[in-house]
Parts: sequence; structure tokens; C-alpha cells
Amino acid sequence: MTDEKLLSIAERFDLEGTIASIKPLGEGFINDTFVIRTEGDAPDYILQRKNHAVFPDVPGMMENILAVTEHIKAKVADPLRETLTVVRARDGKLYVEDEGNFWAVCLFIADTSSFDRADSPELAYQGGVGIGRFQALLADFDKPLNETIKGFHNIRHRFAQWDAAVAADAAGRVASLAEEIGWVESRRREMLDFWSLVEDGTIPTHVTHNDTKISNILFDKPTGKVLCAIDLDTVMSSTSLNDFGDAIRSYANTGAEDDRDLDNVELSIEMFRAYADGYLSQQRATMTQSELDWLAFSARYITFEQVLRFLMDYIDGDKYYKTAYPEHNLVRTRAQYKLLQSMERRYDEMCAIVRELAK
Repeated sequence: MTDEKLLSIAERFDLEGTIASIKPLGEGFINDTFVIRTEGDAPDYILQRKNHAVFPDVPGMMENILAVTEHIKAKVADPLRETLTVVRARDGKLYVEDEGNFWAVCLFIADTSSFDRADSPELAYQGGVGIGRFQALLADFDKPLNETIKGFHNIRHRFAQWDAAVAADAAGRVASLAEEIGWVESRRREMLDFWSLVEDGTIPTHVTHNDTKISNILFDKPTGKVLCAIDLDTVMSSTSLNDFGDAIRSYANTGAEDDRDLDNVELSIEMFRAYADGYLSQQRATMTQSELDWLAFSARYITFEQVLRFLMDYIDGDKYYKTAYPEHNLVRTRAQYKLLQSMERRYDEMCAIVRELAK
């Protein structure tokens, strides 16, 4: 995209000051991100082209982001730094649509740092603080949010997709996957029973971030403390346990998500404890007993869901996830299943840690 085109899009937003430059920022897998630098003392901005294929309802997504950030702003000491600030277009909308592309702008938060991965218990603890604080600030949020990605982390929805995929056998692979399909089917009842507790309200629903990797936590550079959660495109309503479980799936895996060497893949109980400690330091006061009772299980739930989704995509012929080689989704399936087995073996220990930290 040309500089002139980017400038013409940026100028359609209600920005302060004169634009000095627009440069790419990072290498996002979903959105294209740019930093807008302005002249003088005017603030800088983040400009994003939202991936309309992944997020078919960008207007609904932006409504969600505005609602949760405005709620947080009313509670924090420094509203311009402790959450994102959405900048409207000059026509009052939360986005600009241009030739089928959707663009959004927020304030650039200066003097911050971030990390690509959590490689120590200390950093895992801080990641837990970041997501726990985000959820705690939104514990009393009571407005409806748009479901911008249908059935996200809803295992009943995923099983409906799974059943259709296995029946269709689009890539002709089902016959060779009896063992792997058995992994999924043997846990169907257990996972649906858990989800029924969300559906009947035993486990309450709240605002969830839904992308809890450490790179989505900003740290204040002068103090080193957690500042805020960013990348709020996937914010929706669900059980807050989903965010915890997804974080454990990534933070506490001693191997890679697609590790070919399954000997590398185990649950790090040290990283589990560190993340849970940070998370509960912020969230404990807002959680119900049912949430605490099922907190450790959420890691098994989310990891199982990923086993199902990787295997389902392999059965479908690799249509959803990008793959580097023909067996990539099957390798991912087996690696995630190894992690799931490790979680199941250490589940009593995980539950004991939660009980200890929640006292």
C-alpha cells in the first residue's frame, strides 16, 4: 500500500496535529498495523487494517472495544495509559471503510515495553496480573457485547462442526485417524458437561479477552509494572475461565505448539503456579466458588478444544490454519494432545495450587 493511500485513510480520522509519517509496526498475523507519528507535541497513533475475513463484523467489534475501554477508563488513575483509547473517524464512526477494507485508530501509548513470550516464572506471574487485572476491572460490566466470532470457545458449537467434518471426510483422511478421533470422542461427554455449567449459569459469564498471550500485555517502561491489556479485537462475553485456560496452554507448555518431538512437551507446574498466582492476585475477590472450583480444569478444556480444532482442520484438508507442510495440523494435534495428557496427570496438583493461592 502506498504512503499516499495510507495518508488519505489516516486523514479521515479525528487526529490532533499534523501527520509526519506512517510506518509499519510489527508483523501481525491477522491485522496490518502502522504507527502514525505527528509533529510537535501532538499525540501519536496506531492505525490498523482489520482482517475482515477473521472479523466479519468489524463495526460490532469496535463497539465492543469502545464499551469495555470506556468502562475501564472510569476506574483507573491514568485513563490514557491504562487502557486503549479509540479515536473516531471524522464522520463519528469507530472505523473507516475503504474499498472493502476496515480501518481503526487508537492512541499510541508511549514509554511502554512488551515481550514476545513468557520465558520465566516471573514473567508468567506478570502475564497473570495483566489478564487478571483486565478481568477484575470489568467484573461489574453489565452491557451486552456483540458475538463477533460465532461459537468462540463454545465446545457444543465446536462438536457440531466436528461431527460435520468427520461425516464429510473432505480430504479422505478419517480412515487413518482412528486413534486420534478416539482421543476426541473419549472426552466428548466430559467437555460438554463442563460447558453445560456455563450455559445454565453455574459458571457465570463476564467480559473475556480471548487472546491472552504475553505480547498483549503492555508494561510501563519507567516502573516495569503491568500497564494494560491491548489487542482487544476478540473481546466478547464468555466465562473468564477461558482466558485463564488459554494462557496456561501457552505459558506452561515446555515445548512448542507444533513440536515434532513429543518428549519436549509437558505441563510446567512452575509456570502454572506463577501465572495462577499473578492472576488470582487480581481476580480472586471477584470470583465465585464455582469459578475457583473449575479454574484448573479450564486449562484442560481449552487444550482439548485445540486438539479438536487442529484435527478437524486436518480432516477438512487444512482450510483454516496456515500450514508449513502436509502433516502440520496432525503434528499440532499430537503435540497438543501430549500437553493435555500431562495436564490430566497433574490435575490434582493443579487444583491444589489453585486452592492454596485462593485462600
